[in-house]
Amino acid sequence: MRGLFTWAIIIAVVAFVAGFWGFAENVREPAQEPERADAIVALTGGSLERLSTGVRLLEERKGERLLISGVNRVVTDEELLDAALNVDPAIADRIDLGRSAEDTLGNAAETAAWARERNYTRLILVTDDYHMPRSHAELSLALPEAQIVPYPVRTRWTDPALWRSDLAAASRIGAEYVKYLVIRGREAVLSLGKSDEEESAADPA
Repeated sequence: MRGLFTWAIIIAVVAFVAGFWGFAENVREPAQEPERADAIVALTGGSLERLSTGVRLLEERKGERLLISGVNRVVTDEELLDAALNVDPAIADRIDLGRSAEDTLGNAAETAAWARERNYTRLILVTDDYHMPRSHAELSLALPEAQIVPYPVRTRWTDPALWRSDLAAASRIGAEYVKYLVIRGREAVLSLGKSDEEESAADPA
């Protein structure tokens, strides 16, 4: 019995390491130039480049509006749009600042409410490359009726030369991978629940 338990642990560790390696390699993929969508959403946190990329896509008319989700409540519109991002006044009225989100789950809820209010069904999602899988999964769960187009911003953390040699970088990506697995697990549980409900509805007896 102890031998089976040991083998189970070994298999689990190997599966985790292999999954982490694939995750770290895949998030390094360069962003593909997106086709025009209804709107753009950029998530705060990480580098300011997330937000400046969202503004650039708005300037390029990749969407009619931009939501910056998760803005700190103490930061004013002027401090963010004028001082930090130097936004052209001509497009400032097409940028919405969301201040209710405090984490990725909150970003998804805030974005879903914003999109439904405006009947948006195709969104370009902008966030850091290693954060994209989790953000995309959360938003897809919160807004299943919409098409979410990922537009990852490349970071130094996903450089193989860095995370393969630096424990801090590997830990950052590893933590993100674990959070992503949790979301996928929750998604699987929710799917099972929906399947059970559908079977019950189909067989009222």
